[in-house]
Amino acid sequence: MLGRRSVLAIGVGTAAAAMTRSAFAAEGDLDAAYINAKVWTGAGPDTRSDAIGVSGDRIVAIGAAAVRARTGKRTRVVDLQGAFVTPGFIDPHVHFVKAATMLSQPSLRDAADPKEFVARIAAAAKGLPKGQWLEGGNWDQDRWGGEMPHRKWIDAVTPDTPVAVTRYDLHMLFLNSLALKLAGIDRNTVSPPGGVIEKDADGEPTGIIKDSAKDLVLRAIGEQTPEQIDAVTRQGIELALSKGVTQVHPTELETISFDSTRRLRAKGETGLRFRHYLPLKDWEAQAALIAREGRGDDWVQWGACKVVFDGSLGSRTARFYEPYLDEPGTRGIVVTDPADLRRWVEGADKAGIQVTAHAIGDEVNDIVLDTFAAVAKVNGPRDRRFRVEHVQHMKPTAIPRFKAQDVIASVQPYHAIDDGRWAVRRVGEERLKTSFAFGSLVRSGAHVCMGSDWPVAPIDPLTGLEAAVDRETLDGKNPQGWHPEQRVTLAQAMRCYTREGAYAGFNDKKLGLIAPGFLADFVVWDCDFFAIDSHLLLKAKALRTIVGGVQRYG
Repeated sequence: MLGRRSVLAIGVGTAAAAMTRSAFAAEGDLDAAYINAKVWTGAGPDTRSDAIGVSGDRIVAIGAAAVRARTGKRTRVVDLQGAFVTPGFIDPHVHFVKAATMLSQPSLRDAADPKEFVARIAAAAKGLPKGQWLEGGNWDQDRWGGEMPHRKWIDAVTPDTPVAVTRYDLHMLFLNSLALKLAGIDRNTVSPPGGVIEKDADGEPTGIIKDSAKDLVLRAIGEQTPEQIDAVTRQGIELALSKGVTQVHPTELETISFDSTRRLRAKGETGLRFRHYLPLKDWEAQAALIAREGRGDDWVQWGACKVVFDGSLGSRTARFYEPYLDEPGTRGIVVTDPADLRRWVEGADKAGIQVTAHAIGDEVNDIVLDTFAAVAKVNGPRDRRFRVEHVQHMKPTAIPRFKAQDVIASVQPYHAIDDGRWAVRRVGEERLKTSFAFGSLVRSGAHVCMGSDWPVAPIDPLTGLEAAVDRETLDGKNPQGWHPEQRVTLAQAMRCYTREGAYAGFNDKKLGLIAPGFLADFVVWDCDFFAIDSHLLLKAKALRTIVGGVQRYG
């Protein structure tokens, strides 16, 4: 249960932790001794060691002397030959099954112009049986100047293939005419609350479907079988482990990843740790599940909810106080009614369920913070760890509120170097001064965890580290860093991917550090991150990924 704390889970640096380490010293031989290592423990910016001792699924000794004292005939000794070791990385924001499914779907992310975009869709359609949906995509219209695709672009090359390919931010689908027909969308279809069905000058759907309107399409596509879902979950687990990720937080509006990992856990197949954030509107069902089954275990956890409050900057559906510069007729949309937000947050929080909210635009970040403050006042003090996902654009007054209200900022550094290519066209330079404000948030003393938003960005945490440290946009136009005042140090970024990720999931007493009493989750790398130029981080490779004392990769 997440609410329980054992003796082994007392924080490092306390007297109780010292007693715990002494208790370990009196026990028997280690199961495994990892020696001759350069260990960054995560306890501080420069805290290092040279050996790790493991018994069962726990770290029980740190340092060559302590490990040597516990090494016996039954101990498996692993000489790391000077390799660099870090705590396992935690990715606190992924769309796991969706992303894993897209591994085998066509990619449109780097299509440089409409011609290439259409050609890739045509080629993918040719490889599918007649009538099978073409999904995947991750397209980005800003790569070719911003012109939105139109169904007429692809109708001729996909006459028998319904197409529903997503923009890389996951807030927008592009459909051909056949897909629109199967979804029941025509000129008379009204955009639902929190969504947009884009129409052309003639009043006909263009094929662009945004935010909650996507539900009309998803219903028409239907669901994968449990066997298909579990197969792609396994593929996602394998990829995550190969990148040094040892726990993920699926933050989704459906239960597909939750259901799959529960099935795999029942078979003992996980290997990667999961903490699930389920739809906030269904918080009562989760409260009932907790009453029946608790909150999971160290492999598959629940007891948290997520709500989406606005859209995305790229889709112009993130909600701002002022209009978009490149589309003055809109300030974005609100996906969830603020009254529902307040009612659901209050109910879930009262039931002891952690809550996080997707908020990108400056207006909705203020609304979410206001809501969290009001609920905390009504429900009274407790360790609730409210989170905000993305926290991309803020008024200057919002930044200190995270520390003051003890709200976690869950951010994705890769988004800064991606959106930074074109964000100024959307909202102008003034609003960008406090956008993707990682440095300001970290320096304020707020809890900041960093992740990927996979598949919006790669699940590889090294891409996030490099983005947070250098902030060089993907187009190469900001070699000194895009808004460089918001850069953070490598040690700060690594803390955000380890200790802060653990804190964000109520796992900070057992994950995020290499220390006695903590779960044996750590990664062996082929180079010392602190000994190379930050631009070379992307070339680093995980050699071994150990989770729960077992080598799961390498």
